[in-house]
Amino acid sequence: MTPGLPMSVPVHGLPARVRIHEVGARDGLQNEQAVVPTEVKAEFIRRLADAGLDTIEATSFVHPEWVPQLADAERLFPMVSELDARLPVLVPNERGLDRALALGADRIAVFGSATESFAKANLNRTVDAALAMFAPVVARAKEAGAHVRGYLSMCFGDPWEGPVPVPQVVRVCRALLDQGCDELSLGDTIGVATPGHVTALLTALNEAGVGTDVLGVHFHDTYGQALANTLAALQHGVTTVDASAGGLGGCPYAKSATGNLATEDLVWMLQGLGIETGVDLDRLTATSVWMAERLGRPSPSRTVRALSSSLDSHKE
Repeated sequence: MTPGLPMSVPVHGLPARVRIHEVGARDGLQNEQAVVPTEVKAEFIRRLADAGLDTIEATSFVHPEWVPQLADAERLFPMVSELDARLPVLVPNERGLDRALALGADRIAVFGSATESFAKANLNRTVDAALAMFAPVVARAKEAGAHVRGYLSMCFGDPWEGPVPVPQVVRVCRALLDQGCDELSLGDTIGVATPGHVTALLTALNEAGVGTDVLGVHFHDTYGQALANTLAALQHGVTTVDASAGGLGGCPYAKSATGNLATEDLVWMLQGLGIETGVDLDRLTATSVWMAERLGRPSPSRTVRALSSSLDSHKE
């Protein structure tokens, strides 16, 4: 990277620090056609932690038939559990929770939908039936002392239903918080959100008694709007942003979903705004180049492509 770039020019009213919730090792790799070896996943997580990411979603305790790419959760989690980082794991039901808790996981995530069509595709349930399934999971996780995150997909648009009414999203968010979730991640699963829509949803949630401090955002870059939408969220006071190293990932149950917001692209923007993240961008870029080599294709992240030619640290 050229010294001094990006130039830091703070903008009044933005947060001083943003916590990046890194999803590449779970949300990113679950969408791969080939199964990535467990040892490679573990090394990926270690390198992400070494780059300064302090929240790294490690895996998902789902049935292997649902997401075969993550069938090694029991083997993987103990390989990284001693890292100095938060390691959330996704659980779909009580059985998944049992598996996670047995390995000492202390940060749990459940994965709901704001729309009926996606709830059916992803969980084979209605929205309300999925909420009913999550209730004992959240309750038991809290009893065990775990932090619980609630993901909500299709907050801005659905490939089957089209635009998603804001009150519909607010209702499900409110239900997840009432169950006991500590934070929510608002997912733009197919990448159709625009900044005004983001602001409108965040405002409606505040009006419904949902504080900005419990909200994170999860944008996909399908239409090139992920950074613009993130900036709108930051302007509203959001301080937790989901991103995926190298832009890995999509959604196996929504074929129109393309990659997540690339962590490197996010860090570049945040550094330019003078916002602290604790992330070493050079190390993170080297990590994404390393993983791209193992996946056999270049990273889609523009920042990774721009910086990788000047980095030699990824070479073995």
